[in-house]
Amino acid sequence: MQVPFIDLKAQLPEIRKNIESRFSEIITNTAFISGRNVAEFEKRFARMHNCRYTVALASGTAGNHLAAQCCGIGSGDEVIMPVNTFIATAEGISYTDAKPVFVDVDEKTCNIDAGLIEDAITPATRAINVVHLYGQPAAMQKIDEIASKHRLLVLEDAAQAHLASYRDTKVGNFSKAAAWSFYPGKNLGTWGEGGAITTNDEAIYNDAKKYRDHGSGQKYYHDMIGYNYRMSEFQAAVLNVKLDFIERWTEQRRNNARLYTELLKDVDEVITPYEADECYHVYHLYVVRAPERNRLQSYLKDKGIASGIHYPLPLHLTGAYKHLGYEKGSFPVAEKLAEEIVSLPMYPELTKEKIEMVCEAIRSFYR
Repeated sequence: MQVPFIDLKAQLPEIRKNIESRFSEIITNTAFISGRNVAEFEKRFARMHNCRYTVALASGTAGNHLAAQCCGIGSGDEVIMPVNTFIATAEGISYTDAKPVFVDVDEKTCNIDAGLIEDAITPATRAINVVHLYGQPAAMQKIDEIASKHRLLVLEDAAQAHLASYRDTKVGNFSKAAAWSFYPGKNLGTWGEGGAITTNDEAIYNDAKKYRDHGSGQKYYHDMIGYNYRMSEFQAAVLNVKLDFIERWTEQRRNNARLYTELLKDVDEVITPYEADECYHVYHLYVVRAPERNRLQSYLKDKGIASGIHYPLPLHLTGAYKHLGYEKGSFPVAEKLAEEIVSLPMYPELTKEKIEMVCEAIRSFYR
């Protein structure tokens, strides 16, 4: 038996017919960009996250960019963010000509270490860009206190955190603007590329709608230099169908995580994910820490079990951000985690039998 890291085909039986029906309507009407499906998705996604507005976009990276730009981040500004995240978080800041300032992460949650943020603040600091990594919200109470004290904006990268909440408040509501990704493997994924921002600020909403469409509020009338960041009707159609299932799929992920944790509790070498009491973790990824990580991955592969690493290189060690001047050793916790973390198979349809197979293989490896 093979255990894939993610199995998108497993979703097809319950969603394919409805998606194909929507696709057929789009083709018949030949309305492919920013039409009825996009408008429907924007309303439903905002309502699901208790936000006033959603602006659907072409990718999560576009979301990171517009969240920063519409909040006025620009040249000369510094934006604090965790060093352990996908590069798109930092790219969104770089696109505005602002400077990403990295901070080490909390060893238990892998999210930004809120206790280190104030040390990174300078007169040029304009915002804190939090990331709700792996599906667990960052420590928002402490971060909001710091932001208020120093009069800083808060941005959220919620690309992995659909429906996650902190103290019963949905992520996306702790910032001026939050970026979302709908890459196919996400908890809520398109059949291609897709992203969004959510906001409760009407001015940000209106600016984001213009920026995504070449700076235009009316066709051929351009108020600013914008971008082609529009979402296609086909991707919005997929998302609208999947919205009917996302709450159940999220609970299935959480159930799978609980089973993993229970089955691995007696494997002393493995550290299972920590879920903070105040958080509703949606387990986009189930990430454990394990000694001899590379050998473990090879062993699992030989057993037909796929795994991943999120992420193998903290951003300060990438070539893209070498110019910031950080060195190896600058962020010891993130660097340590990068050598130990391994993401186990995780998707809603993952069966108990397959989870047991994964855990038994891990147990066997350490025996």
